[in-house]
Amino acid sequence: MPITVREAYLQGREHLAASGSAEAPIEAEVLLRHVLQLDRAALYTGWDRPISEDAWHQFQRVLDERARGRPVPYIVGQREFMGFTFAVDERVMIPRPETEVLVECIVEWVGRRERGNAAAPTPASSARGGARERDVGSRLPDPGSRLFVVDVGTGSGCIAVSLAQLLPSAIVFATDISMEALEVARANAARHRVGNRITFLQGDLLAPLPPHLAGRVDAVAGNPPYVPVSQRAALPREIRDFEPPVAVFIDGDGIAVHRQLIAMEVGAGQADDVAGAMAGDGKYARVRTLADYSGIQRVVVGERAASP
Repeated sequence: MPITVREAYLQGREHLAASGSAEAPIEAEVLLRHVLQLDRAALYTGWDRPISEDAWHQFQRVLDERARGRPVPYIVGQREFMGFTFAVDERVMIPRPETEVLVECIVEWVGRRERGNAAAPTPASSARGGARERDVGSRLPDPGSRLFVVDVGTGSGCIAVSLAQLLPSAIVFATDISMEALEVARANAARHRVGNRITFLQGDLLAPLPPHLAGRVDAVAGNPPYVPVSQRAALPREIRDFEPPVAVFIDGDGIAVHRQLIAMEVGAGQADDVAGAMAGDGKYARVRTLADYSGIQRVVVGERAASP
């Protein structure tokens, strides 16, 4: 007798719970919906509908993948972030809700700045009708015509693409040392139809940016690696064994990269140290920290000090 949707879900939930999943009910649902290609409403309205033998075997396969520790977003091939769907796999770190605070911070800052400039347009703001381009080895937008934002260590492109979606006036540069990650990010930019406003560059941090952008960038954002290598064994296996090490781990105290950037996500407990390093640098007029949805100080923001 064929197994029903309900029976498949219940068995999947038990299987994941037995393997140690802390979120067995929701993970079983997501995986079953992925296999059956159903949204949540269709899953529950078809609760007593039988599923095919092939679907049942496929569900068992993905359950086994999850039981071995492979994260659900890698299994289903996507993850929600800022209301957008991003393709993800083992080439990139999985986007997480706490990083949304960073995107929201930049969007809010840009909104305040543009409202403040509305009464007296600057040459840059009045030229936002269309960015010019010039050849500097690759086709790069000409600075001085729009808002310029840099996403450092773009990974899946979730920050860069979200900013391009939410800030129509922005031209975004996204860097990453991993060419494989940039392939994923470009695909996500094309998926959300903002590829023409994001320039992807391979290299470390800000090094790949063209020289003519010096002094013209409005905001730098990033979610750099911040877990000290010494703490690797303490991480959940989903992160330790499946997410790209270059995006997660770093030598030393975990904030070496943060000392070189402006607005970024930090690990739990690192906000004060990063903020202190930025304040002591002398280049920033205002340094502040922002909490994520769990109340953890997760984002550090610094505004560039005015030149003397």
